Amino acid sequence: MCGITGWVSFHQDARSHAPVIEAMTATLTPRGPDAGGVWLGEHAAIGHRRLAVIDPAGGVQPMTDRPDEPAVVLSYSGEVYNHHELRAELRRLGHDFRTRSDTEVVLRACLQWGEDVAEHLDGMFAFAVWDERARRLLLVRDRLGVKPLYWAAVDGGLAFASEPKALFAHPEIRPRVDADGLREAYSLLFNTGPTVWSGVREVEPGGVLALDRAGIRERRYWQLEARPHGDDRDTTVERVRDLVSTAARSQLEADVPLCSLLSGGIDSTVLTALLAGELRRREGPDARIRSYAVDYSDQAEQFTGDVLRTGHDTPFATEAGAYIGTDHSTVVLDPRSLLDLDHRRAVVAARDSPIGVGDMDTSLYLLFGRIREHSTVALSGEAADEVFGGYPWFHNPKALAASTFPWLLVTGDEAAMPLNPELDLRIAEFRDDTYADALAAVPHADGETATEHRQREMQHLSLTRWLRQLLHRKDRLSMARGLEVRVPYCDHRLVEYAFDTTWALKSFDGREKSLLRASGTGLAPDSVLHRPKNHYPATHHPDYNRGLQDLARDALSDPRVRALADESVIKPSLDTAPDRLQWGHRLRLERVVDLALWLDHHRPELAL
Repeated sequence: MCGITGWVSFHQDARSHAPVIEAMTATLTPRGPDAGGVWLGEHAAIGHRRLAVIDPAGGVQPMTDRPDEPAVVLSYSGEVYNHHELRAELRRLGHDFRTRSDTEVVLRACLQWGEDVAEHLDGMFAFAVWDERARRLLLVRDRLGVKPLYWAAVDGGLAFASEPKALFAHPEIRPRVDADGLREAYSLLFNTGPTVWSGVREVEPGGVLALDRAGIRERRYWQLEARPHGDDRDTTVERVRDLVSTAARSQLEADVPLCSLLSGGIDSTVLTALLAGELRRREGPDARIRSYAVDYSDQAEQFTGDVLRTGHDTPFATEAGAYIGTDHSTVVLDPRSLLDLDHRRAVVAARDSPIGVGDMDTSLYLLFGRIREHSTVALSGEAADEVFGGYPWFHNPKALAASTFPWLLVTGDEAAMPLNPELDLRIAEFRDDTYADALAAVPHADGETATEHRQREMQHLSLTRWLRQLLHRKDRLSMARGLEVRVPYCDHRLVEYAFDTTWALKSFDGREKSLLRASGTGLAPDSVLHRPKNHYPATHHPDYNRGLQDLARDALSDPRVRALADESVIKPSLDTAPDRLQWGHRLRLERVVDLALWLDHHRPELAL
C-alpha cells in the first residue's frame, strides 16, 4: 500500500518544478514510510511513497518500463491479487519482468491493454500511468473504491493524489470550501465524485479518467448490474462460501507480517477462520495467524446498549480466537485517552475532513498504531453488512417505507452537526434531490416483486454510498499508521453474486446475513454465528462524555465554529448529564470538536 501523487500540464515544463512534486509527495509519507521517489518529464511530474508489502527490494516507484527513455511511468497504490496469473499471461504475450512485484505486473498490463487495463485486475488499487508516447495520463480506481484517488484542475491539465492534502501542496490548488462542500460534508449522503473541497473531485469507484491534449474523459468500467439468480438455497450457500474462501485465500499473500481484525462478530470470525485454515494448509498444522480486537477499560461494567450496539464484543472475540486457534490480543484503551487532542488532531489531519465519528475514529487510529508494532498488513471484515444485508435498515419497516436514505432514520438527524441556519444550505432539498438521483441509478431485474425491488434499492444504496465512507475511514486511519488493511468482502465477484441473489435467500432464516451465517457453519462458535449485529464499539464511560462536553464548549468559543454551527441545537447536548448522554447527541458534540480541529489544521478558505 502506498501514496501516489503528481500532475500533468501541457502549458509548462514540469522539469523546472521539482520542489513542487517533492512537497506533494512528502505529504503522503505516513502512507508510505519505507521509501519515496519522483519522476519528472516535460509535461508530467509523478511522485510516490511506498509501504513495502510484496517484493520489498524490487517494487521501487515511480516505475518505468525501461531505465532510459521510458514509454510509460507508473505510480501505483494497492494490491492486485491475481498478479501471478497476469504475470504468466503477459509473459505468453511477450513481456519480460525484472521484479516479483505486482507493481510491475500492473505496469506491463498498462502497456498491453492501455485504457482497458482495469478490467484485467482483481484487487484494491488506485494508480496513475503516464504514457510518454501518447502524452496521455490515465487515473484508475478499483471497482468498489477501496483505495482513494482525488484530482483537481491546474493550468493546462490536472493534479492527482491519494489524499487532498497532497493536492494542496501544489501552488495552484487552495483548500477552499463553499456551500456545496458543506452540503456534501454534513448531509451524510456520501456522494461519489464531489468532495468537501471546492474543485477537488474523486475518480469514481470502478472509474477511469484519461487526460490528453484533447481534454479530460471519464468512464466507468464496472458497476453493479441486476441479473437473474437461478441457484437454489443449498447451491447459493455453497457458492457464497466458495467466493468468500477464494477472496480470503487470494489476499493472504505478503512478504511482511500479516494479521486479522477479529471483533467477535460473524463477519470477522468467518474471515479469520478461513485465513487461519489457509495459513495452516500452506505452512503446516502449527501455523497461527495473529488476531486483534479493541476494547475499553471498564467497558464490561460501563456498557449500555444503544441504537447500534447490543452487547460487549470482547468475550465473543476471545471465544472466536480460541475456537479458530489464533494468537489473539485485545488492545484495551483508556477512554480518557480518546480525549487527547494530539490524537484527535492526527485523526482529523488524516481524514482531511471535518466529518468523522469521534471516539470511534480515535480508537481505531490507536488500535492501528498498536497493530503496526507487530504487523504491516491486516485483513478486515468490512463490507459484509452491505453485501449480505446486515444493517437494521434492511429489516426495519419504517426505513423500508421511507423516501430517504435509510441510515438517516437509524442514526437520526442528531448524528449530523446542525449547521447555522443563516448559511441557508437547504440540506433537506439537497437530500431529496440526491436521493432521487441515487434511486435512478439502481438497476432492477424484470419481474421483481415489490419487496425484492425495494431491497435491491437498499443494497445498492448501501454498497455505493454507505460503504464509501466506511472504506475512506479505514483507509485513512490505517494508512496514517503505515498499516495496509485488506477487505476480502469487497471482492467484486462476491459483491456481484450477492447483489443478484434474491432477498428471500438473503433472509431465508428470518434474520440478517442468512447466507453468510449458513456458509460459516463450522467456522465459528454458535454463539458468534447467532449473535445479533453489533457495530464498532464505542466507550460508554461517563468521564469520556464529561470530557467531550468540555471540548465541545471550548470549540464553540471559536467564532469560526459559531459561524458554522447552530449553538441553540447543540446546547441541550452540552447540558445533559454525562451519564445520560445518548449516542446520537454525543456524536453531535464529536463533530463540533472535529470541526474546530479541522479549521485549525487545514485552515480552509470559507467561501459561503
